[in-house]
Amino acid sequence: MMTVSVCIGSACHLKGSYQVIQGMQKLIKEKGLEDQVELKAVFCMGHCTEAVSVAIDEQIYSVSGTTVEDFFNEHVLPAL
Repeated sequence: MMTVSVCIGSACHLKGSYQVIQGMQKLIKEKGLEDQVELKAVFCMGHCTEAVSVAIDEQIYSVSGTTVEDFFNEHVLPAL
């Protein structure tokens, strides 16, 4: 199972972590991946200037509400 962690710390919260989480939840459900992808909310990853921080296997990415679908298609799906 893949774990995708989304930062909900102050900077990420202000830059839209809630929208990123909602987008990820929607995509996971639409693609029927509930048993393959675990979505977790975590606190500060230390990349506040690049918020919203999203981690997959120790790799941290910068994602926004408008780029969440592209991120999912480019990084989550190929890794499954």
